[in-house]
This record gives sequence, structure tokens and C-alpha cells, in this order.
Amino acid sequence: QVQLVESGGGLVQAGGSLTLSCAASGIIFGINVMGWYRQVPGKQRELVAAVTSSGRVQYADFVKGRFIISRDNAKKMVSLQMNSLQPEDTAVYYCNFHRDRDDSWGQGTQVTVSS
Repeated sequence: QVQLVESGGGLVQAGGSLTLSCAASGIIFGINVMGWYRQVPGKQRELVAAVTSSGRVQYADFVKGRFIISRDNAKKMVSLQMNSLQPEDTAVYYCNFHRDRDDSWGQGTQVTVSS
């Protein structure tokens, strides 16, 4: 089991930047993926970005060129640098850790982008 705690959410103006961080506790080993998802009321939770234990990165089309995901295995953290934020980026952002026998979620952190 892996426990995840997100931080860094808040309110920013359109065009601004914000960095989210996720701290993991527990043993992280083998092939795994850490990523960020987001969800707004009435919509499904959607993948924002993910990075594998080998460094493979995947971004959703709507954030390519704006967001950067990174992970620090020694510190057991994954971060999401969000730039050029727009009101449609407003959502609750969740950190995720996945491997064959473990799928863990953080509690979520609210990101609100004003016009």
C-alpha cells in the first residue's frame, strides 16, 4: 500500500502558473506509474500526465506544452508544474500511484483558475 498526499493547489489568474506536489509513503518498487488526474463536477476523472518508473512520460493533449510532470524516486515525490493556466483547468487534481497489485489515490487538491 502506498499513501499519497497532494499539496500546492490554490487560486490563480488565467495565464498564471502553479506547481502541485505529491508525497508518497510506503515502498515503491518495480514497474509502476505515478500520475496526475483531474475531475470536475459532472465529468469523469481524466488523466492529466503520468510518468513511469523508467521515465516514460505521457501527457493529455489538452496540457501538452503547458504542463510538466516530474518524479523524484529518492524523495518519493511527483510534481506537476502547470503553466499558462486557463479557467477550464479548474478541477480537483488527484495524485495516483499504480502497479499490478496497488492502485492508490491522494485526497485531491483544488485548483481554481479565474478569468
